[in-house]
Amino acid sequence: MNGDPLLYQILDELGIPFEYHEHPPAPTIEIAVEFWKDIAETTHCKNLFFRNHKGNKHYLVIFDHRQSLAIHDLEKRLKQGKLSFASEQRMEKYLGLKPGSVSPFGLIHDKDHHVYLFLDENLKNLPNISFHPNDNTASLVIAFHDFTRFLEEMGNQYEFLELYD
Repeated sequence: MNGDPLLYQILDELGIPFEYHEHPPAPTIEIAVEFWKDIAETTHCKNLFFRNHKGNKHYLVIFDHRQSLAIHDLEKRLKQGKLSFASEQRMEKYLGLKPGSVSPFGLIHDKDHHVYLFLDENLKNLPNISFHPNDNTASLVIAFHDFTRFLEEMGNQYEFLELYD
């Protein structure tokens, strides 16, 4: 299986089942959509990694891939000041990930629980969601209730917000 072996080990230890879907590299949502069309009853998520203006706080924002968010609107909703996309070096340092593979599953590498998550409120109502397994050549489908259990086990702080109207 493509993806992070440590992730699969952790999911197994937690007893969290998932569906595995291998596909060619999908570094953007526009490309990934082509490979997701045969995955039924799943909402695929967009994951954006930001830093604050000072560069001392980092945020992972997760929402339905069919939605779009303007960064200025996001700044108002998150109330964290001016945001910018985190650099490739910060992504590697805090999540162990490369651009095009951003996923909350990268939290397995955030041992200090530095990254704070903002999740769209609408995700709570979904049966299944999907993310890359820390590698953009596959997608994992996971039940939403198992995803929140994964987040609890990782220990990072998170909150649900209405990210769009």
